[in-house]
Amino acid sequence: MRICVYGAGAIGGLIAAWLARSGQGVSVVARGAQLQAIQRHGLRVRSKGEVESFRIKAEADPAKLGTQDYVLVTVKAQSLTHVAESISPLLDKDTSVVTAMNGVPWWFFDRLKFGNGRERLESLDPGGKLSRAMPTGRIVGCVIHLAASTPEPGLISHNMGRRLILGEPGGTNTARTRRIAEALAAAGFEAVTSEFIEKEFWVKLLGNVSFNPVSALTMTTADRLIEDPEIKAYMVQVIREVLAIGRAVGVDADIDPEARIDMARHLGKFKTSMLQDMEAGKPLEIDGLLAGTLEIAKKADVSAPFTESLFGLIRARAAASGQYR
Repeated sequence: MRICVYGAGAIGGLIAAWLARSGQGVSVVARGAQLQAIQRHGLRVRSKGEVESFRIKAEADPAKLGTQDYVLVTVKAQSLTHVAESISPLLDKDTSVVTAMNGVPWWFFDRLKFGNGRERLESLDPGGKLSRAMPTGRIVGCVIHLAASTPEPGLISHNMGRRLILGEPGGTNTARTRRIAEALAAAGFEAVTSEFIEKEFWVKLLGNVSFNPVSALTMTTADRLIEDPEIKAYMVQVIREVLAIGRAVGVDADIDPEARIDMARHLGKFKTSMLQDMEAGKPLEIDGLLAGTLEIAKKADVSAPFTESLFGLIRARAAASGQYR
């Protein structure tokens, strides 16, 4: 298959490298130092102490890569507008778009009973630009349960986990989901399919909304957040609110807050993606995690004071260092 990974950061780079290792025809859209490193030295992946290098076609301009069978969008939410403006050269009438990212996807309401498909998340898709460029009929959602980082340009460090959950909005999976799940499984991922991918996004969101901003505010790894009783109690309140928001729109994550924290506890000492971005001086993925969640709360008339305060705090902190606009 022709597969383009749009965004060659930690997650996208790992997916691209392992797909290439399995024999798939892979290319990446990248930029800056990451692009230059991949073009000069290949895409390197460090896993279990060993480093492998892969020669993968990498371009900043998608038009140089041609149409694809699958485009895996692995950028942070704040970069999606740029993707919408430049993705069209990669798409023909049958191309599937796999959204592999944190937070609430812009297409979240499109196949839900709540609102009869008429609701739209303006905070994530202002003016509907994303929906027009990547319509729901092309979408396969992908929820990521692995940890990776980019210690230097062109090098991906695979830290833990291999699980990817895939499914189409609304729960009716077709061959487009089966084929990419099989390809990812053959590449070494634990790729499974879901008949309710919106629920899987929400389970992941419970941790993203609580752990990510709190870790960035405190510059603290997840294990230390859990060990601090006051901080843990605060995160439990955030998780309870996010659970209630999901249930109000028909997406019940069906998990106890303590059990969701246990999922993070099992990962041990790790830095959330937002903490990594804070330390690196990169823009923070605040709107994709918090603004979208709170917009859903407003639509469903659910009170979420703890989540609102967290949104305000991390937004102010990131704005002070020029990492949020």
